[in-house]
Amino acid sequence: MRIEAAVLRAHDAPYAMEPLELRDPGPGELVVRIAGTGLCHTDLLGRAPDDRVAKPVVLGHEGAGTVEAVGPGVALEPGTPVVLSLDSCGACANCRAARPGNCARMAALNMYSAPLDGVARLTAADGTPVNNRWFGQSSFATHALATVRNTVPIDPDVPLALMGPLGCGMQTGAGSVLVSLGVGAGDSLAVFGAGAVGLAAVMAARVAGATTIIAVDLHASRLDLARELGATHAFDGADEDLPARIRALTPGGEGVQYALDTTAVPEVVGAAVASLRTTGVCGLVGVGAREYRLDPTLLLMGRTVKGIIEGDVVPQLFIPRLVELWKQGRFPFDRLIGTYPLADVGRAEADSLSGKVVKPVLLTES
Repeated sequence: MRIEAAVLRAHDAPYAMEPLELRDPGPGELVVRIAGTGLCHTDLLGRAPDDRVAKPVVLGHEGAGTVEAVGPGVALEPGTPVVLSLDSCGACANCRAARPGNCARMAALNMYSAPLDGVARLTAADGTPVNNRWFGQSSFATHALATVRNTVPIDPDVPLALMGPLGCGMQTGAGSVLVSLGVGAGDSLAVFGAGAVGLAAVMAARVAGATTIIAVDLHASRLDLARELGATHAFDGADEDLPARIRALTPGGEGVQYALDTTAVPEVVGAAVASLRTTGVCGLVGVGAREYRLDPTLLLMGRTVKGIIEGDVVPQLFIPRLVELWKQGRFPFDRLIGTYPLADVGRAEADSLSGKVVKPVLLTES
């Protein structure tokens, strides 16, 4: 099948739109005609000089579109609207325990982009292979080869091109709050970083009935948006003694029950933990390279720090819930979206890095 895709041939190269040849789907595989794809911070891992993302590569892991063709063993019908999410093996202990984000083969299936069996599914015009295993989809393209494990059928009565971010960023923020941390009615939560994931967490906390929802960021415009989406308080991340200011908002100055860090900045993680009450839980969803150093006394008396991948959710169960919440007007994630033609992926990337747009979505059709 002839497709068009944004190809990254080196970590410091610009994206280039190229015609490529996509093989027919094999057992357990399907081809999805992409309507729109979110650009996620994790896609920037392909820009790291020492990354493990094999080049050339088609990135993108927040795809949404319609099933176009299926391989043996796939029950989905062509024309089915779907969101693509993370891939998983389905057989390891964590997958069987409904924790696909903690799949024993998570890195191999999602982060390295190269075909697991060494057989290229995507080739350039000159016949050379192009890697397309990024999160089992590589959806910066008109078509993506996905698997039954990372494909989520959704309600057809939605603007499909905008649904892609539910497959990662929105799922991560909302799932961290509703599933992994289990924030409930009357609880307190501080969210550090008001990007797409953080703002999804704010919206989810409002859905959960949390009564103290604190957003922390360096961008005043994002703090304003956080207030509109449900934050009861907002702080500039550069404020002095931020943990003390957050604790002062809680009864007796004890601290918040939950914190969520989306930044992976060690100093910010330290502030998040210091904002907790003694039995509080801090979730970490940011991807970074620097080592965290925490005051061990902060972990006494029952404080917990936990890593969270994709909200600790089962996408096939959780994404339809987010779609329904969106339809009810209770999870308006589309307010974060700015749209770009797929060919403008470089501009979308730059706007995301500058903070001009919270969540870029690349459209395959105007």
